[in-house]
Amino acid sequence: MMVAALREARKGRGATHPNPAVGAVIVKNGRILARGWHCAAGKPHAEIEALRNLRNPSHAHGATIYITLEPCSTHGRTPPCTAALIAAGVSRVVYGARDPNPRHAGRADRILKRAGIEVAHGIMASECAALNEGWNHWIVTGRPMVIAKAGMSLDGRIASPPGHRWITSAASRRDAMRLRAACGAVLVGGQTVRVDNPKLTVRGCVCPQQPLRVVWTRTADFPSTHHLFADAHRDRTLVFQNQSLESVLEDLGRRGVEKVLIEGGGETLGAALDAGLVDRIVFYMAPVLLGGDVPAIGGRGVGSNEERLLLEDIAYEKIGPDLKISACVKRLEWIESGSTGVITARIPPDPMSGLREAKTLAARNRLAHPVFFAENHCLPLTHTREPKDADD
Repeated sequence: MMVAALREARKGRGATHPNPAVGAVIVKNGRILARGWHCAAGKPHAEIEALRNLRNPSHAHGATIYITLEPCSTHGRTPPCTAALIAAGVSRVVYGARDPNPRHAGRADRILKRAGIEVAHGIMASECAALNEGWNHWIVTGRPMVIAKAGMSLDGRIASPPGHRWITSAASRRDAMRLRAACGAVLVGGQTVRVDNPKLTVRGCVCPQQPLRVVWTRTADFPSTHHLFADAHRDRTLVFQNQSLESVLEDLGRRGVEKVLIEGGGETLGAALDAGLVDRIVFYMAPVLLGGDVPAIGGRGVGSNEERLLLEDIAYEKIGPDLKISACVKRLEWIESGSTGVITARIPPDPMSGLREAKTLAARNRLAHPVFFAENHCLPLTHTREPKDADD
């Protein structure tokens, strides 16, 4: 039944900001009686849509509702869904992912249980959470999730030979276009704009809105005839001059951007990795060798093995002749939070890289006077930054 709820939730992907994409199905005696999904902020949530889609409201009595995300329990643009579920008379609520906001996580359970409703959660939790990975990151940190993307040769070069524009195959480029369409912004360095004159538009796939086109540069000396400043989407172009990448991400977070795709060039990708700003990498590797002095990733790099970036959740996919590699940058994993003001985080296997990661995380999330404990490889951090609330 949660598979059916996920199918509903995917209908709203990319159209619900600042809310997450959520789906719900109402079930009785093993049969789905109604389905619903959240289509836009300010519109009814998935649970309410499912209740409204019942042939008869009385059919909700004694039914089970499956929801991809913990029901909202606060009043925003719309009333709390917990109140609607109680009023409808459902007997059981099953949801996949918890609300990522630690101020709200688990609150629906307590409200529903007090009303005599059975509650179960964690069903297909990883799949449900993955549906809103960018929103989950943004709602807690206030900054967008950062994806580093590159198309390269097998020896890690991104400069194609003269007369050849592309390194990777058409199939890989179509896949990368779908990735671009799933992000709220695409970021490149100024030199990429000067040399390549990219369009950075979404082409050949469905996209609710053209992503913002972000240029990070020292000098904004760009020809006014370049695509980013002259085409039909020029109002979606932002130029950030002489600012840190971190401050650019902060600005994009305030604009409500949940995911940023950094597409190049190599120095920009390297700067993002050096600063520890990348959350996920997606690399397309073509079966060619190019050589030369234009690497896919530049920057300062690491000074020792202890400083290397570790990857996890690595996936390999063959796309045409190319190999797509996607992975998450290993970070501190939040494993507990609550009203005590303490967040416990699990560090990577290497204690030194874990401590460095913890200090970076504390600084980025404006944790005042963090306290680090290495015992049992856990680091309780004093948490003073309130997560964002979705504008329901």
